[in-house]
Amino acid sequence: MDQLKAMRVFARVIDEGGFAAAARALDVAPAVVTRLVAELEAHLGARLLNRTTRRIALTEVGDAFLERTRRILGEIEEAEALAGAATSDPRGHLRVLVPPALAVHQLAKHLPRFHHKYPQVTVELHSPGPVETLDEAFDLTLFSARRPLAGGDFVARRLARTEVILCASPEYLDRRGRPLHPSELAQHDTLLPPISELQRGIDFHRGHWGDDEPAGEMVTLVPQRPVLSTSHTDTMYAAALHGLGIAGLPSFLIEDALLEHALERVLPEWGLFSMTLWAAMPTRKHVPARTRAFLDFLLGVFGGEDRDPWLAAAGCETRAYSGCAAAKAAGEPPRQPEAGTVSAA
Repeated sequence: MDQLKAMRVFARVIDEGGFAAAARALDVAPAVVTRLVAELEAHLGARLLNRTTRRIALTEVGDAFLERTRRILGEIEEAEALAGAATSDPRGHLRVLVPPALAVHQLAKHLPRFHHKYPQVTVELHSPGPVETLDEAFDLTLFSARRPLAGGDFVARRLARTEVILCASPEYLDRRGRPLHPSELAQHDTLLPPISELQRGIDFHRGHWGDDEPAGEMVTLVPQRPVLSTSHTDTMYAAALHGLGIAGLPSFLIEDALLEHALERVLPEWGLFSMTLWAAMPTRKHVPARTRAFLDFLLGVFGGEDRDPWLAAAGCETRAYSGCAAAKAAGEPPRQPEAGTVSAA
């Protein structure tokens, strides 16, 4: 038995949630995965997994063994990275965990450039759903957070800030009018995620930002029953594109729609809230060259600054009101940002 291979397969079974999924990820027959795990259990003289027809679960011994296995595999990767540091070209397989919307609307369109620059690196994206913090099973984890990160055994780099803004199709706004104040949203169809926090009220603010807290005018609205409520962000995005109503969506998702005028920003002087996009990796002495190359690439693409590059590209930064398509469409005179103000993004 190749014990190291068996340990890698065992860890992948847990990461993928099953034998068949691990076999697909490793591009081997399911029987190979089953055999290697069985041989590993026989070698150790202990059951690592409890198997049923629907799911697998770690035994107490398996849980402890998995923790040590991850540590050993990490040490091996560090040794490989150290040995390969002299090579100029990053190579190998990179596993990245990323929220689905970020994968679809941002990473996918930038990956061809990365592949052209680093043809020896293969990228495996996992997008099962929302991502809130680092997962050590992956080389790199991309996620968003509204608050500063708490301490942890990982290294995180800020990629950008993304602001959640209101937007709608020009056809909808031509038909129903363009609201000039948050209070006018009561006369509009809205699209909202089913988040209990929103039911208590949505805060709109305009004015100067300081230490991530808004100052100036503040309006809190308790949302009416939305015409569409869904936790699937791309469904809300598609519905807004087709004129169903006004949606609140992150700027990185609607960048192309804003640039193509398929969506307009609504209430461009008013902010809702913003999130910071992070790229995080487990703390290691020696980071593989492929991981470092991908992280540097992402920082180059998104800027790595505490501002919103997507609203800036569309001319719709919260404070840069004069360049926003929604303001022009509403026929309002251009206004310059007040002296001393900073972007809310």
